[in-house]
Amino acid sequence: MAQKPSLPKGTRDFGPAQMLKRDYILNTIRSVFKKYGFMPLETPAIENLSVLTGKYGDEGDQLLFRILNSGDFLKKTSAGDFEEGAKALSPKIAEKGLKYDLTVPFARYVVMNRGEITFPFKRYQIQPVWRADRPQKGRYREFYQCDADVVGTDSLICEAELMAIVNEVYTQLNFNDYKVSISSRKVLEGLAALCEVSDKFTAFCVILDKLDKIGEERVAEELSTIGVSSQNLEKLKELLNTTGSNQEKLDTFREAFANSEVGLAGLDELSETFEHLKSLKITTDQIIFDPTLARGLSYYTGIIYEVKPTSISMGTITAGGRYDNLTGVFGMEGVSGVGISFGIDRIYDSLEELNLFPETNSDITQILITNFDKESEAHALGILAKLRSKNIKAEIFPEAAKLKKQLNYANNKGIAHVLMVGSREIESGEYVLKNMETGDQQTATIDALANLLS
Repeated sequence: MAQKPSLPKGTRDFGPAQMLKRDYILNTIRSVFKKYGFMPLETPAIENLSVLTGKYGDEGDQLLFRILNSGDFLKKTSAGDFEEGAKALSPKIAEKGLKYDLTVPFARYVVMNRGEITFPFKRYQIQPVWRADRPQKGRYREFYQCDADVVGTDSLICEAELMAIVNEVYTQLNFNDYKVSISSRKVLEGLAALCEVSDKFTAFCVILDKLDKIGEERVAEELSTIGVSSQNLEKLKELLNTTGSNQEKLDTFREAFANSEVGLAGLDELSETFEHLKSLKITTDQIIFDPTLARGLSYYTGIIYEVKPTSISMGTITAGGRYDNLTGVFGMEGVSGVGISFGIDRIYDSLEELNLFPETNSDITQILITNFDKESEAHALGILAKLRSKNIKAEIFPEAAKLKKQLNYANNKGIAHVLMVGSREIESGEYVLKNMETGDQQTATIDALANLLS
């Protein structure tokens, strides 16, 4: 007996019904990207591991899918490599990997094509990425990202425009139950300095980022293990629990950062971004200054942000930030960038759970033409060509069959109308159009029906 087929964990098939919904999301995001002046780009699924490793922190490196070298991939190894373990063995048997995100490959592209790029360079990219993560709700091993990035400018107008894109995308998707958390890695540096652990900044960020997962008490315990004193823990706790408007919280932090140049710079950048948003007529009610936001990726250097639903249990659905040094690791210094990424799979799951997908989809076939015999089939094909010439989404039932079978086909596919083509209709030149939702029928010429459907 043949083995029952299955999918790798963390991956999914998408049938036509799911793809129509995914296309609805993708087309919405793509149209907004284009509206804001971003141009399309694609990079390969496979990258050299030398491009990928060291860009996402130790945890990210462990989640890279590595691809075994072709042929005899063990020929460069020795018994000693096996004894030393994976770190010694991996570079000799795998030189390539599946891309973890779209930003690092984008930075690699910019460096390789710098002579042909006009800066500032605005690109959008919609492609799958892969992470060897533990699959769970809203987290997959293969998933799509929709990225928009600007490189070659330090202007904070870019941050404000990316926030405007978030607002417009979710408005078009009729999805209003979300909040945007915004902060800055410079604010985090100010907090680390306040806690006297600037030399352990990365560890400090990793621990602080766990606050909403493990709670204040556990975070305090972990911070104490890296050298944060009880006195500084109290200062940090009081600061992080600051309430009020964004401006009030920024003012409170400004007092605390009186001796931190980098912390004050982060607060200035946030204030300027909020001013730009005001000028762009973007409401900031859903944009919240959250100093605990750390973001897991180590390449961020300035403002960072993430979007989460508020009415359902779901992880981050959109995120991004400023990265000043990413192209530097590929030998191109002094090129600042900022970007945002929409997580299609989590957005899909959120819209599905909240029942926010439109009931009708413009990509579905508008009309099915019946097929009863050879004579009606030939005539129907001519009608089919005429309807399609008017950009009407039409199809013919591909073989002669009873009307009930053809109507069931239309119902199952969600086709709104069925056009009856039989000997009587061919003779009179007037055809019966059946509305599959209401059951109503009307008779008209093909030109009149085409105008109606258009």
